[in-house]
Amino acid sequence: MKKLLLSLFVISLVSCQNPKDQKSEESPTEKAIGSALMDGTSKMTSIIPGEVSNQTLWLDYIQAHNDRDLDKIAEINAEDWEGYTADGSVVKGNSSHIEILDNWFKTASPKWEVKWMIANAAKNKDGVIEQWLTTGNDYTDVDPDGNPIFEHNVHDILFVNGKIKKINVYKRAKAEESSDFSY
Repeated sequence: MKKLLLSLFVISLVSCQNPKDQKSEESPTEKAIGSALMDGTSKMTSIIPGEVSNQTLWLDYIQAHNDRDLDKIAEINAEDWEGYTADGSVVKGNSSHIEILDNWFKTASPKWEVKWMIANAAKNKDGVIEQWLTTGNDYTDVDPDGNPIFEHNVHDILFVNGKIKKINVYKRAKAEESSDFSY
């Protein structure tokens, strides 16, 4: 009778286990957190958690921009760096990027503050896992007339071999309540 009661007790404990606990051998990095249609592909691929360590590199990169440290920016950029801005402009090459920043920094005072970051990864068209970091950043500056500029920016950054290879920039103006809401 004791063996029967013990067996029933063990069975009830096992059956009460959370299914997640029973599959503990599955790595959290293998779990899809979303999906994306990657460049050059025709079907959605899973987005998985990415390398969180890229956040530190992004924070260093933003600080270098705020400090106008062109050498540090160039060091973090890949030589074949690409930038895609919200207005549709495209810049290719580390040296082109640094030249543009040098000219801009001489006439403007842009500053960024990182508000959030999400590390993510997905397979590209060649089946290689790409490491991305999607970030929310507040951008401030002053226009030539002395008026403040404020935007919310989202940067989607591709990291390759510890360098920034590509940045896609999206922006939204500062929120203002209005009865004339429109898309």
